[in-house]
Amino acid sequence: MTPAAHAQWKPKDTEWPSYNADLWGTRYRPLDQINASNFSKLEVAWRFKTDSIGNRPEYKLEGTPLMVNGVVYATAGSRRAAIALDAATGELLWVHGEHEGERGAASPRQLSGRGLAYWSDGKEARILYVTPGFRLICLDAKTGQLVPSFGKSGSVDLKLDDDQTISAWNDKGEWAPDLVHGEIGLQSAPVVAKDTIIIGAAFREGMTPKSMRNNKGYVRGFDVRTGKRLWIFHTIPKKGEFGYDTWENGSAEYTGNTGVWSQVTVDEQLGLVYLPVESPTGDYYGGHRPGNNLYGESLVCVDLKTGQRKWHYQLVHHPLWDMDISGAPILADINANGKAIKAVALPTKQGFLYVFDRVSGAPVWPIEERPVEKGNVPGEWYSPTQPFPSKPPAYARNGVTPDVLIDFTPALHDQALTNVAKFKIGPVFTPPAASSVDGPYSTLTLGTAAGGTNWPGGSYDPEKHIAYVYACNACLVPIGVVPSPKDVSDMKYVMGMAGQKVQIARGPGENTGADSPRAPAAPAPAALPPPAASGPNIYSLLSVKGLPLIKPPYGTISAIDLDKGEILWQAPHGDTPDAIRNNPALKGLSIPKTGQADYNVGTLVTKSLVIAGDGQVTTTPEHPRGAMLRAYDKTTGQQVGAVYMPAAQSGSPMTYMVNGKQYIIVAVSGGNYSGEFIAYSLPSAE
Repeated sequence: MTPAAHAQWKPKDTEWPSYNADLWGTRYRPLDQINASNFSKLEVAWRFKTDSIGNRPEYKLEGTPLMVNGVVYATAGSRRAAIALDAATGELLWVHGEHEGERGAASPRQLSGRGLAYWSDGKEARILYVTPGFRLICLDAKTGQLVPSFGKSGSVDLKLDDDQTISAWNDKGEWAPDLVHGEIGLQSAPVVAKDTIIIGAAFREGMTPKSMRNNKGYVRGFDVRTGKRLWIFHTIPKKGEFGYDTWENGSAEYTGNTGVWSQVTVDEQLGLVYLPVESPTGDYYGGHRPGNNLYGESLVCVDLKTGQRKWHYQLVHHPLWDMDISGAPILADINANGKAIKAVALPTKQGFLYVFDRVSGAPVWPIEERPVEKGNVPGEWYSPTQPFPSKPPAYARNGVTPDVLIDFTPALHDQALTNVAKFKIGPVFTPPAASSVDGPYSTLTLGTAAGGTNWPGGSYDPEKHIAYVYACNACLVPIGVVPSPKDVSDMKYVMGMAGQKVQIARGPGENTGADSPRAPAAPAPAALPPPAASGPNIYSLLSVKGLPLIKPPYGTISAIDLDKGEILWQAPHGDTPDAIRNNPALKGLSIPKTGQADYNVGTLVTKSLVIAGDGQVTTTPEHPRGAMLRAYDKTTGQQVGAVYMPAAQSGSPMTYMVNGKQYIIVAVSGGNYSGEFIAYSLPSAE
């Protein structure tokens, strides 16, 4: 029995009824029609382009569709509409979109998001998703029509009934109530368990907050039939609640963020919900929030019925590195230390896989509090220790030392050593540096903002007790802080490097949703102002002759035995990037497959395969410009097949079977290729 069998309407193993296949977050289906012998024979069964779902194309399609009763459901397009497609043909059955005007345009999380939720009591079925403007929409799964008995005519305003007044900075410089521009949203799929919808919160992507003050990312449970709020969990404790004292100087009152923007997992039998919590306001400077800052960067277990905390574990004390808990916790019944354990395993940006007893919160293997370096940023508060898991070993690089620098040739390695001479380097948890033109420019980090395992999370084989996790080994992030200009932020320090212009940095997708105004045409070159930065071009030091500063493998898939806490195999994932394979500095050298450095690669596990697509496009003798969807033998890690995709994988793959045929759907997009869902299946003769 797979974990999906615990779900309320008892879905079939041939379906994909939840974002991660099931409430346990396994991304597993025991299907084997597509296997090592025929994977490379896959053909496009159907495709669905999302360009017309919104008034402009989307180039950041990150969703994983669902499939129930022969229908594929997804969110799509710059409008973030819910769509229903025939699972065998891709025919559009219905579409529902919301026009949110200025509220949608002001959203911190725009575009199509990552998906939706399905619920049924055996009589009726509903689709639930969150709009860019932070409204919970409930639709009839058969018709796509709003369910009038849910909330207010089919929707719930998530900016209300949140134990806070959602606010924004107005033109007078005042922090004032504002339901239109108040920063809060969600791009992830809701989760429904035992008639309770669980909704987290997200904020703007980016590295430079305008203020130390922001709205808070509380988590709520809602009744799936009525839309009524059932409970709320304060990710930043209120006065009198457990953890409030970890925010010194009253900083819990004004600090924000600390949302749950990743996927939530649920054990319905135990009645427990597992919440992966992000960083508090100020990813890289915490002087305005002294203390350990619970529940920032913590795994929190709450009661499904009440939202009451059962246990928590903080993975990073006083977060300073943007090590958001970004992947879904994986629920796994394992046999470790000579006994059966109901476990929860958490892949992280640090490349650590933390494993806990999911009932008690006790680590399955010891987690040691080790002393870490104190930084030099004026006014910063530092935790003297950080937690290090003893098992499994790190499955990705999480620090910068000379031995991880480029070493294709001795000369390239020597140049890399010269390049990093004025940067601070060190192991995981080396603190951000106060940037100086005399050095250090910043702290060079791996396993932080973009490293290790990001939002796609991992997958898990419940039969073999093995987790499969993609990780970026070479997502280098320089973390330095500089005094903030008053016109940028009211924080004392923000991310930046001395001599370089400081400005508000936003993430991909900003102001590109269907409700956002069209960007103005670029001014003529003569009208562009001269660069405001002064000093050396520090960023040029982060590569060597056009090659990454960090050596390969750039990205890997790891198989981790959760019974033993051991890595079984690792394989580089993705073709060697064109810029490396064709670089003149490597002419004449035999370069093994390097894998690719990405943060958007998710895996799928079937009866015999681990499946994942490339996160970058390449041009090789074997295929035209594009990317490959790859299959690995899940026992050995050997690649056993690949099929062409016209663009990079941008949403995690899923699989299902309908009318006796197995399909794999993957979202592709990026660069100049707009969002598309592609369904693969075997030729009819197979």
